[in-house]
Amino acid sequence: MKKSDFLLQLDNIIEAPPGSLKGTEKLTDISAWDSLAVLGFIAMVDEKFKVQLAGKDIAACETVADIAGLLGDRITP
Repeated sequence: MKKSDFLLQLDNIIEAPPGSLKGTEKLTDISAWDSLAVLGFIAMVDEKFKVQLAGKDIAACETVADIAGLLGDRITP
């Protein structure tokens, strides 16, 4: 999945206008990044990538880029 498509998926999860996220945002600065958004993210990753992420790995992320980094080469530039 292209990074731009991944960011659009995250925009949808946090109910932000498409194109809002650029990847550099701190998760703590995104008011909509809450437990429901994390569950939505986990569901999206499971559905789109067939990957199960560990909660501790998600919790260790500080930025949107860190979240994308959890998927490694599945996210392309």
